[in-house]
Amino acid sequence: MRLPSAAHTSRPWRIHELTSDFELEDVWALPTPGGPADFARLVALMASFDPAQSSTSVRALFAIRWKLGELLGWDSSASEPGSPTPTLRDRLPDDLREAPAGPAADPFSSLYLIEDECAAELANRTVHGVLHLGWVADDAGGYRGQMAILVKRNGLLGRAYMAAIAPFRHHIVYPLMMRQIGREWRT
Repeated sequence: MRLPSAAHTSRPWRIHELTSDFELEDVWALPTPGGPADFARLVALMASFDPAQSSTSVRALFAIRWKLGELLGWDSSASEPGSPTPTLRDRLPDDLREAPAGPAADPFSSLYLIEDECAAELANRTVHGVLHLGWVADDAGGYRGQMAILVKRNGLLGRAYMAAIAPFRHHIVYPLMMRQIGREWRT
């Protein structure tokens, strides 16, 4: 279920220290009910998510996106020489720099993993994006995952790209992804 921005911005997440120049794109409640110690399970599940193993619609959209990225040169990495986008790892305070890195799920690179939050980044010619996972208490006395997407658009291309993919993200990719995560969480 999509959540209001305040579900992310009102929490004392450490990611806020690193992303003041990013925009919050999306916040989603993940269908992952659990207890206080289940965050590691959520992180492992999300790291194993493979769009190529998802629904036909999501698979097709990701295949089109990766092909366009390849043909148009959108997906050069922030770590490549001459890249205009620095990694957020350079902004990490010492305690997060020394924290264990979470698992990385291509095309994301892990930033940090702590008790109740995990962050990974992706940087290319369209956007510098952050996938943030948090473990939050729910109203029923349990816990659940929460996912936030933060983005810094790279110029006109980035603005056009994010506007073009918004309906696909909100109406196809995320809803189908939430169903798949829920199914995998229950098994």
